[in-house]
Amino acid sequence: MPSARLRHEAIFLLVFALDLVNMFIATVAYPALASELQAEVGVLAWVGTAYMLGLSVVIPLAPWLAARCGERRLLLVALLLFAAAAVLAGAAPSIGWLLGWRLLQGLAGGLLIPVAQAAAYRQCTPDQRGALTRRILLVALLVPALAPALGGLLVQWLSWRGVLWASLPLALAAMGLVLAWMPADGERTAPRLQAYALATALSALGVLLLALTWLGEPGHRIAGAVLLLLALMLATAHLRHARGQAQPLLRWSLLSLRGLRLAMLVYLAVPGVFIGSQLASTLQLHQAGFSAARIGALMLPWALASAVAITGSRRLLTHIGPAAVLRIGMLLQATGLVLMAVLPQPAFALAGLLFALMGAGGSLCSSTAQTLAFTGVDADALGDASALWNLNRQLSFCLGTAAIALVLALALQWLPARATGAALGMAAVLTLLPMLLLRRGQSLILMQPENA
Repeated sequence: MPSARLRHEAIFLLVFALDLVNMFIATVAYPALASELQAEVGVLAWVGTAYMLGLSVVIPLAPWLAARCGERRLLLVALLLFAAAAVLAGAAPSIGWLLGWRLLQGLAGGLLIPVAQAAAYRQCTPDQRGALTRRILLVALLVPALAPALGGLLVQWLSWRGVLWASLPLALAAMGLVLAWMPADGERTAPRLQAYALATALSALGVLLLALTWLGEPGHRIAGAVLLLLALMLATAHLRHARGQAQPLLRWSLLSLRGLRLAMLVYLAVPGVFIGSQLASTLQLHQAGFSAARIGALMLPWALASAVAITGSRRLLTHIGPAAVLRIGMLLQATGLVLMAVLPQPAFALAGLLFALMGAGGSLCSSTAQTLAFTGVDADALGDASALWNLNRQLSFCLGTAAIALVLALALQWLPARATGAALGMAAVLTLLPMLLLRRGQSLILMQPENA
Protein backbone atom coordinates (compact mmCIF):
# COMPACT_ATOMS: atom_id res chain seq x y z
CA MET A 1 0.00 0.00 0.00
CA PRO A 2 1.35 3.51 -0.79
CA SER A 3 2.66 5.65 2.05
CA ALA A 4 0.35 8.10 3.82
CA ARG A 5 1.96 10.97 1.90
CA LEU A 6 1.33 9.38 -1.50
CA ARG A 7 -2.22 8.44 -0.55
CA HIS A 8 -3.08 12.01 0.42
CA GLU A 9 -1.34 13.35 -2.69
CA ALA A 10 -3.33 10.99 -4.91
CA ILE A 11 -6.61 12.17 -3.37
CA PHE A 12 -5.68 15.83 -3.80
CA LEU A 13 -4.52 15.43 -7.40
CA LEU A 14 -7.72 13.56 -8.26
CA VAL A 15 -10.02 16.24 -6.82
CA PHE A 16 -7.85 18.93 -8.45
CA ALA A 17 -8.33 17.16 -11.79
CA LEU A 18 -12.06 16.94 -11.06
CA ASP A 19 -12.23 20.72 -10.62
CA LEU A 20 -10.29 21.38 -13.82
CA VAL A 21 -12.44 18.99 -15.85
CA ASN A 22 -15.57 20.88 -14.83
CA MET A 23 -13.94 24.22 -15.56
CA PHE A 24 -12.70 23.39 -19.06
CA ILE A 25 -14.91 20.65 -20.50
CA ALA A 26 -18.21 22.54 -20.73
CA THR A 27 -17.02 25.33 -23.05
CA VAL A 28 -17.13 23.23 -26.22
CA ALA A 29 -20.76 22.32 -25.48
CA TYR A 30 -21.98 25.94 -25.46
CA PRO A 31 -23.28 26.05 -29.07
CA ALA A 32 -25.25 22.77 -28.67
CA LEU A 33 -26.49 23.79 -25.25
CA ALA A 34 -27.62 27.21 -26.49
CA SER A 35 -29.49 25.62 -29.39
CA GLU A 36 -31.35 23.02 -27.32
CA LEU A 37 -32.14 25.17 -24.28
CA GLN A 38 -32.55 28.41 -26.27
CA ALA A 39 -30.10 30.30 -24.05
CA GLU A 40 -28.80 33.76 -24.92
CA VAL A 41 -25.09 34.57 -24.69
CA GLY A 42 -25.41 36.45 -21.41
CA VAL A 43 -27.21 33.52 -19.80
CA LEU A 44 -24.94 30.98 -21.47
CA ALA A 45 -21.88 32.51 -19.81
CA TRP A 46 -23.40 31.61 -16.44
CA VAL A 47 -22.98 27.89 -17.17
CA GLY A 48 -19.32 28.44 -16.36
CA THR A 49 -19.75 31.42 -14.07
CA ALA A 50 -22.28 29.68 -11.78
CA TYR A 51 -19.84 26.83 -11.20
CA MET A 52 -16.89 29.15 -10.57
CA LEU A 53 -19.00 31.41 -8.36
CA GLY A 54 -19.80 28.45 -6.14
CA LEU A 55 -16.12 27.54 -6.02
CA SER A 56 -15.14 31.06 -5.04
CA VAL A 57 -17.65 31.89 -2.35
CA VAL A 58 -17.14 28.76 -0.30
CA ILE A 59 -13.32 28.91 -0.06
CA PRO A 60 -13.26 31.19 3.04
CA LEU A 61 -15.64 28.76 4.76
CA ALA A 62 -13.66 25.58 3.97
CA PRO A 63 -11.08 25.76 6.83
CA TRP A 64 -13.83 26.36 9.40
CA LEU A 65 -15.95 23.49 8.07
CA ALA A 66 -12.93 21.16 8.03
CA ALA A 67 -12.20 22.02 11.66
CA ARG A 68 -15.86 21.65 12.58
CA CYS A 69 -16.72 18.45 10.68
CA GLY A 70 -13.35 16.79 10.06
CA GLU A 71 -11.50 16.59 6.75
CA ARG A 72 -12.53 13.03 5.83
CA ARG A 73 -16.20 13.59 6.55
CA LEU A 74 -16.25 16.95 4.76
CA LEU A 75 -14.58 15.53 1.64
CA LEU A 76 -17.06 12.67 1.46
CA VAL A 77 -20.08 14.96 1.83
CA ALA A 78 -18.67 17.41 -0.74
CA LEU A 79 -17.94 14.62 -3.25
CA LEU A 80 -21.43 13.17 -2.79
CA LEU A 81 -23.03 16.59 -3.42
CA PHE A 82 -20.72 17.14 -6.39
CA ALA A 83 -21.69 13.83 -7.99
CA ALA A 84 -25.40 14.38 -7.38
CA ALA A 85 -25.22 17.89 -8.87
CA ALA A 86 -23.38 16.53 -11.94
CA VAL A 87 -26.14 14.00 -12.57
CA LEU A 88 -28.87 16.61 -12.11
CA ALA A 89 -27.10 19.21 -14.28
CA GLY A 90 -26.82 16.72 -17.13
CA ALA A 91 -30.54 15.97 -16.81
CA ALA A 92 -31.62 19.63 -16.50
CA PRO A 93 -34.83 20.39 -18.45
CA SER A 94 -34.12 24.11 -18.77
CA ILE A 95 -31.28 26.62 -18.52
CA GLY A 96 -32.51 27.81 -15.11
CA TRP A 97 -32.29 24.35 -13.60
CA LEU A 98 -28.90 23.82 -15.23
CA LEU A 99 -27.48 26.98 -13.66
CA GLY A 100 -28.83 26.02 -10.25
CA TRP A 101 -27.23 22.59 -10.33
CA ARG A 102 -23.95 24.06 -11.61
CA LEU A 103 -23.94 26.46 -8.67
CA LEU A 104 -24.46 23.57 -6.24
CA GLN A 105 -21.69 21.65 -7.99
CA GLY A 106 -19.37 24.62 -7.55
CA LEU A 107 -20.23 24.98 -3.86
CA ALA A 108 -19.33 21.33 -3.32
CA GLY A 109 -16.21 21.55 -5.47
CA GLY A 110 -14.98 24.65 -3.63
CA LEU A 111 -14.63 22.57 -0.45
CA LEU A 112 -12.55 19.89 -2.14
CA ILE A 113 -9.35 21.65 -3.22
CA PRO A 114 -8.43 23.64 -0.06
CA VAL A 115 -9.24 20.72 2.26
CA ALA A 116 -7.49 18.04 0.18
CA GLN A 117 -4.56 20.38 -0.52
CA ALA A 118 -4.03 21.10 3.17
CA ALA A 119 -4.13 17.37 3.96
CA ALA A 120 -1.61 16.59 1.20
CA TYR A 121 0.90 19.33 2.08
CA ARG A 122 0.68 18.39 5.75
CA GLN A 123 2.13 14.97 4.88
CA CYS A 124 5.09 16.46 2.96
CA THR A 125 8.44 17.55 4.30
CA PRO A 126 9.76 20.86 2.86
CA ASP A 127 11.96 18.86 0.44
CA GLN A 128 8.98 16.84 -0.82
CA ARG A 129 6.74 19.82 -1.54
CA GLY A 130 8.64 20.72 -4.70
CA ALA A 131 7.89 17.28 -6.18
CA LEU A 132 4.20 17.66 -5.30
CA THR A 133 4.14 21.10 -6.94
CA ARG A 134 5.56 19.61 -10.16
CA ARG A 135 2.86 16.93 -10.15
CA ILE A 136 0.22 19.62 -9.62
CA LEU A 137 1.56 21.54 -12.63
CA LEU A 138 1.47 18.36 -14.70
CA VAL A 139 -2.21 17.84 -13.86
CA ALA A 140 -2.85 21.55 -14.53
CA LEU A 141 -1.45 21.08 -18.06
CA LEU A 142 -2.91 17.71 -18.99
CA VAL A 143 -6.50 18.22 -17.87
CA PRO A 144 -7.12 21.57 -19.66
CA ALA A 145 -5.61 20.01 -22.79
CA LEU A 146 -7.56 16.75 -22.73
CA ALA A 147 -10.89 17.82 -21.21
CA PRO A 148 -12.08 20.05 -24.12
CA ALA A 149 -11.06 17.40 -26.65
CA LEU A 150 -13.01 14.77 -24.70
CA GLY A 151 -15.90 17.20 -24.34
CA GLY A 152 -16.02 17.78 -28.08
CA LEU A 153 -16.23 14.04 -28.73
CA LEU A 154 -18.97 13.63 -26.12
CA VAL A 155 -21.01 16.41 -27.74
CA GLN A 156 -20.78 14.60 -31.08
CA TRP A 157 -21.40 11.09 -29.72
CA LEU A 158 -24.01 11.91 -27.09
CA SER A 159 -25.02 15.54 -26.48
CA TRP A 160 -24.08 18.41 -24.21
CA ARG A 161 -25.56 16.33 -21.36
CA GLY A 162 -22.77 13.78 -21.70
CA VAL A 163 -20.23 16.56 -21.14
CA LEU A 164 -21.77 17.41 -17.76
CA TRP A 165 -21.82 13.75 -16.75
CA ALA A 166 -18.13 13.27 -17.62
CA SER A 167 -16.96 14.20 -14.12
CA LEU A 168 -19.10 11.56 -12.41
CA PRO A 169 -16.55 8.68 -12.67
CA LEU A 170 -13.81 10.90 -11.22
CA ALA A 171 -16.04 11.94 -8.31
CA LEU A 172 -16.91 8.32 -7.52
CA ALA A 173 -13.25 7.29 -7.75
CA ALA A 174 -12.28 10.10 -5.35
CA MET A 175 -14.95 8.97 -2.89
CA GLY A 176 -13.52 5.46 -3.01
CA LEU A 177 -10.00 6.69 -2.29
CA VAL A 178 -11.15 8.89 0.60
CA LEU A 179 -13.04 5.95 2.15
CA ALA A 180 -10.12 3.56 1.69
CA TRP A 181 -7.13 5.77 2.41
CA MET A 182 -8.00 8.69 4.66
CA PRO A 183 -7.92 8.00 8.41
CA ALA A 184 -10.98 8.63 10.55
CA ASP A 185 -11.33 12.17 11.88
CA GLY A 186 -10.06 12.75 15.39
CA GLU A 187 -11.12 15.30 17.97
CA ARG A 188 -12.03 18.66 16.47
CA THR A 189 -12.01 22.23 17.73
CA ALA A 190 -13.45 24.88 15.43
CA PRO A 191 -12.74 28.62 15.71
CA ARG A 192 -15.63 31.07 15.93
CA LEU A 193 -17.36 31.57 12.60
CA GLN A 194 -17.18 35.21 11.49
CA ALA A 195 -20.69 35.36 10.09
CA TYR A 196 -20.72 39.10 9.24
CA ALA A 197 -17.40 38.97 7.38
CA LEU A 198 -18.47 35.86 5.48
CA ALA A 199 -21.89 37.25 4.58
CA THR A 200 -20.57 40.58 3.29
CA ALA A 201 -17.79 38.92 1.27
CA LEU A 202 -20.08 36.38 -0.38
CA SER A 203 -22.80 38.96 -1.04
CA ALA A 204 -20.35 41.41 -2.62
CA LEU A 205 -19.07 38.76 -5.03
CA GLY A 206 -22.49 37.46 -6.01
CA VAL A 207 -23.91 40.95 -6.54
CA LEU A 208 -20.86 41.98 -8.59
CA LEU A 209 -21.19 39.04 -10.98
CA LEU A 210 -24.92 39.60 -11.38
CA ALA A 211 -24.26 43.31 -12.04
CA LEU A 212 -21.75 42.53 -14.79
CA THR A 213 -24.22 40.17 -16.43
CA TRP A 214 -27.16 42.60 -16.29
CA LEU A 215 -25.11 45.50 -17.64
CA GLY A 216 -24.93 43.60 -20.92
CA GLU A 217 -28.71 43.17 -21.19
CA PRO A 218 -30.76 46.11 -22.57
CA GLY A 219 -33.62 45.66 -20.13
CA HIS A 220 -31.45 45.37 -17.03
CA ARG A 221 -28.74 48.01 -17.42
CA ILE A 222 -30.10 50.40 -14.78
CA ALA A 223 -30.52 47.50 -12.35
CA GLY A 224 -27.00 46.36 -13.24
CA ALA A 225 -25.57 49.80 -12.40
CA VAL A 226 -27.44 49.81 -9.08
CA LEU A 227 -26.12 46.35 -8.25
CA LEU A 228 -22.59 47.46 -9.13
CA LEU A 229 -22.88 50.25 -6.57
CA LEU A 230 -24.31 47.80 -4.03
CA ALA A 231 -21.38 45.41 -4.60
CA LEU A 232 -18.96 48.29 -3.91
CA MET A 233 -20.80 49.14 -0.68
CA LEU A 234 -20.75 45.52 0.49
CA ALA A 235 -17.04 45.19 -0.29
CA THR A 236 -16.33 48.42 1.60
CA ALA A 237 -18.31 47.18 4.61
CA HIS A 238 -16.37 43.91 4.58
CA LEU A 239 -12.97 45.63 4.42
CA ARG A 240 -13.90 48.14 7.13
CA HIS A 241 -14.97 45.30 9.43
CA ALA A 242 -11.79 43.34 8.65
CA ARG A 243 -9.57 46.28 9.71
CA GLY A 244 -11.07 46.17 13.19
CA GLN A 245 -10.47 42.43 13.71
CA ALA A 246 -7.36 40.95 15.30
CA GLN A 247 -7.87 37.78 13.23
CA PRO A 248 -9.92 38.72 10.16
CA LEU A 249 -11.55 36.12 7.96
CA LEU A 250 -9.18 37.13 5.15
CA ARG A 251 -5.94 38.94 5.95
CA TRP A 252 -6.20 41.80 3.47
CA SER A 253 -3.24 43.60 5.04
CA LEU A 254 -0.99 41.19 3.13
CA LEU A 255 -1.83 43.13 -0.01
CA SER A 256 0.77 45.64 1.19
CA LEU A 257 3.21 43.12 -0.33
CA ARG A 258 3.72 44.38 -3.85
CA GLY A 259 4.60 40.90 -5.11
CA LEU A 260 1.34 39.37 -3.91
CA ARG A 261 -0.72 42.33 -5.11
CA LEU A 262 0.87 42.32 -8.58
CA ALA A 263 0.60 38.54 -8.85
CA MET A 264 -3.12 38.64 -8.09
CA LEU A 265 -3.72 41.33 -10.71
CA VAL A 266 -1.69 39.40 -13.30
CA TYR A 267 -3.73 36.26 -12.64
CA LEU A 268 -6.94 38.22 -13.07
CA ALA A 269 -5.82 39.85 -16.33
CA VAL A 270 -4.09 36.90 -18.00
CA PRO A 271 -5.36 33.40 -17.02
CA GLY A 272 -8.70 34.85 -15.89
CA VAL A 273 -9.23 36.76 -19.13
CA PHE A 274 -8.16 33.73 -21.19
CA ILE A 275 -10.86 31.59 -19.55
CA GLY A 276 -13.37 34.36 -20.24
CA SER A 277 -12.26 34.64 -23.87
CA GLN A 278 -13.09 30.98 -24.51
CA LEU A 279 -16.80 31.77 -24.77
CA ALA A 280 -16.11 34.23 -27.62
CA SER A 281 -13.51 32.08 -29.38
CA THR A 282 -15.71 28.96 -29.19
CA LEU A 283 -18.66 30.80 -30.75
CA GLN A 284 -16.42 32.30 -33.45
CA LEU A 285 -14.84 28.97 -34.38
CA HIS A 286 -18.27 27.31 -34.39
CA GLN A 287 -19.50 29.98 -36.83
CA ALA A 288 -16.42 29.31 -38.95
CA GLY A 289 -17.50 25.66 -39.30
CA PHE A 290 -15.26 24.01 -36.69
CA SER A 291 -16.78 20.93 -35.04
CA ALA A 292 -16.89 20.66 -31.25
CA ALA A 293 -14.15 18.01 -31.36
CA ARG A 294 -11.82 20.23 -33.42
CA ILE A 295 -12.46 23.21 -31.13
CA GLY A 296 -11.62 21.06 -28.11
CA ALA A 297 -8.48 19.73 -29.81
CA LEU A 298 -7.07 23.27 -29.98
CA MET A 299 -6.25 23.01 -26.27
CA LEU A 300 -3.60 20.40 -27.12
CA PRO A 301 -1.16 22.93 -28.69
CA TRP A 302 -2.11 25.31 -25.86
CA ALA A 303 -0.98 22.71 -23.31
CA LEU A 304 2.21 21.84 -25.19
CA ALA A 305 3.24 25.50 -25.38
CA SER A 306 2.30 25.91 -21.71
CA ALA A 307 4.60 23.04 -20.75
CA VAL A 308 7.50 24.60 -22.63
CA ALA A 309 6.81 27.99 -21.01
CA ILE A 310 6.61 26.59 -17.48
CA THR A 311 9.82 24.60 -18.01
CA GLY A 312 11.70 27.68 -19.17
CA SER A 313 10.16 30.26 -16.85
CA ARG A 314 12.54 29.67 -13.94
CA ARG A 315 15.60 30.19 -16.14
CA LEU A 316 14.04 33.30 -17.67
CA LEU A 317 13.29 34.70 -14.21
CA THR A 318 16.94 34.30 -13.26
CA HIS A 319 18.31 35.89 -16.43
CA ILE A 320 15.90 38.72 -17.28
CA GLY A 321 13.77 39.19 -14.15
CA PRO A 322 10.04 38.87 -13.47
CA ALA A 323 8.97 42.16 -15.07
CA ALA A 324 10.44 41.18 -18.44
CA VAL A 325 8.96 37.66 -18.25
CA LEU A 326 5.53 39.11 -17.47
CA ARG A 327 5.79 41.55 -20.39
CA ILE A 328 6.69 38.74 -22.79
CA GLY A 329 3.85 36.57 -21.50
CA MET A 330 1.25 39.34 -21.78
CA LEU A 331 2.37 40.24 -25.29
CA LEU A 332 2.20 36.61 -26.44
CA GLN A 333 -1.32 36.06 -25.12
CA ALA A 334 -2.52 39.45 -26.40
CA THR A 335 -1.05 38.68 -29.84
CA GLY A 336 -2.90 35.38 -29.99
CA LEU A 337 -6.17 37.06 -29.01
CA VAL A 338 -5.77 39.93 -31.50
CA LEU A 339 -4.99 37.58 -34.39
CA MET A 340 -7.97 35.43 -33.42
CA ALA A 341 -10.11 38.58 -33.47
CA VAL A 342 -9.00 39.77 -36.93
CA LEU A 343 -9.01 36.28 -38.51
CA PRO A 344 -12.58 35.06 -37.97
CA GLN A 345 -12.10 31.98 -40.19
CA PRO A 346 -8.54 30.71 -39.56
CA ALA A 347 -7.31 27.39 -40.88
CA PHE A 348 -7.10 24.70 -38.21
CA ALA A 349 -3.28 24.79 -38.18
CA LEU A 350 -3.26 28.57 -37.77
CA ALA A 351 -5.84 28.38 -34.98
CA GLY A 352 -3.61 25.85 -33.25
CA LEU A 353 -0.67 28.26 -33.53
CA LEU A 354 -2.74 31.08 -32.01
CA PHE A 355 -3.76 28.86 -29.09
CA ALA A 356 -0.10 27.92 -28.65
CA LEU A 357 0.80 31.63 -28.40
CA MET A 358 -1.90 32.09 -25.75
CA GLY A 359 -0.74 28.99 -23.88
CA ALA A 360 2.89 30.10 -23.80
CA GLY A 361 2.03 33.65 -22.77
CA GLY A 362 -0.51 32.68 -20.16
CA SER A 363 1.77 30.11 -18.54
CA LEU A 364 4.76 32.47 -18.45
CA CYS A 365 2.55 34.90 -16.54
CA SER A 366 0.88 32.39 -14.24
CA SER A 367 4.12 30.64 -13.25
CA THR A 368 5.84 33.99 -12.64
CA ALA A 369 2.86 35.21 -10.64
CA GLN A 370 3.02 32.05 -8.52
CA THR A 371 6.64 32.90 -7.67
CA LEU A 372 5.93 36.57 -6.93
CA ALA A 373 2.87 35.82 -4.81
CA PHE A 374 4.86 34.38 -1.90
CA THR A 375 8.02 36.45 -2.22
CA GLY A 376 8.57 38.37 1.02
CA VAL A 377 5.75 36.56 2.88
CA ASP A 378 6.74 35.56 6.41
CA ALA A 379 6.43 31.88 7.32
CA ASP A 380 3.63 32.54 9.81
CA ALA A 381 1.61 34.37 7.14
CA LEU A 382 1.90 31.73 4.42
CA GLY A 383 -1.48 30.21 5.27
CA ASP A 384 -3.26 33.57 5.03
CA ALA A 385 -1.42 34.45 1.82
CA SER A 386 -2.37 31.08 0.36
CA ALA A 387 -6.05 31.70 1.18
CA LEU A 388 -5.96 35.06 -0.61
CA TRP A 389 -4.09 33.59 -3.56
CA ASN A 390 -6.50 30.65 -4.04
CA LEU A 391 -9.54 32.88 -3.62
CA ASN A 392 -8.13 35.25 -6.24
CA ARG A 393 -7.50 32.30 -8.57
CA GLN A 394 -11.18 31.39 -8.53
CA LEU A 395 -12.32 35.02 -8.66
CA SER A 396 -10.11 35.57 -11.71
CA PHE A 397 -11.98 32.90 -13.64
CA CYS A 398 -15.37 34.21 -12.47
CA LEU A 399 -14.67 37.86 -13.22
CA GLY A 400 -12.83 37.14 -16.46
CA THR A 401 -15.77 35.15 -17.76
CA ALA A 402 -18.32 37.76 -16.60
CA ALA A 403 -16.34 40.68 -18.07
CA ILE A 404 -15.84 39.13 -21.53
CA ALA A 405 -19.46 37.94 -21.57
CA LEU A 406 -20.52 41.53 -20.88
CA VAL A 407 -18.39 42.85 -23.76
CA LEU A 408 -19.74 40.11 -26.04
CA ALA A 409 -23.36 40.88 -25.12
CA LEU A 410 -22.86 44.59 -25.83
CA ALA A 411 -21.05 43.86 -29.10
CA LEU A 412 -23.89 41.60 -30.25
CA GLN A 413 -26.19 44.63 -29.98
CA TRP A 414 -23.89 47.23 -31.53
CA LEU A 415 -21.64 45.21 -33.89
CA PRO A 416 -23.45 41.91 -34.46
CA ALA A 417 -21.32 40.96 -37.46
CA ARG A 418 -18.06 41.37 -35.52
CA ALA A 419 -19.21 40.68 -31.97
CA THR A 420 -16.85 37.80 -31.19
CA GLY A 421 -13.91 39.68 -32.73
CA ALA A 422 -14.69 42.75 -30.61
CA ALA A 423 -14.84 40.61 -27.45
CA LEU A 424 -11.51 38.95 -28.27
CA GLY A 425 -9.95 42.35 -28.99
CA MET A 426 -11.10 43.65 -25.61
CA ALA A 427 -9.68 40.51 -23.99
CA ALA A 428 -6.31 41.42 -25.53
CA VAL A 429 -6.53 44.93 -24.07
CA LEU A 430 -7.37 43.58 -20.60
CA THR A 431 -4.44 41.15 -20.85
CA LEU A 432 -2.02 44.05 -21.23
CA LEU A 433 -3.34 46.18 -18.33
CA PRO A 434 -0.87 44.93 -15.64
CA MET A 435 1.98 46.08 -17.88
CA LEU A 436 1.22 49.63 -16.72
CA LEU A 437 2.41 48.66 -13.22
CA LEU A 438 5.72 47.18 -14.36
CA ARG A 439 8.85 49.26 -14.23
CA ARG A 440 11.88 48.70 -16.39
CA GLY A 441 14.42 46.54 -14.60
CA GLN A 442 12.01 45.65 -11.80
CA SER A 443 13.29 42.67 -9.85
CA LEU A 444 12.13 40.32 -7.15
CA ILE A 445 13.99 42.36 -4.55
CA LEU A 446 11.62 45.26 -5.17
CA MET A 447 8.56 43.13 -4.42
CA GLN A 448 8.53 43.96 -0.72
CA PRO A 449 5.99 45.61 1.58
CA GLU A 450 5.58 49.28 0.82
CA ASN A 451 6.57 50.21 4.36
CA ALA A 452 9.70 48.04 4.31
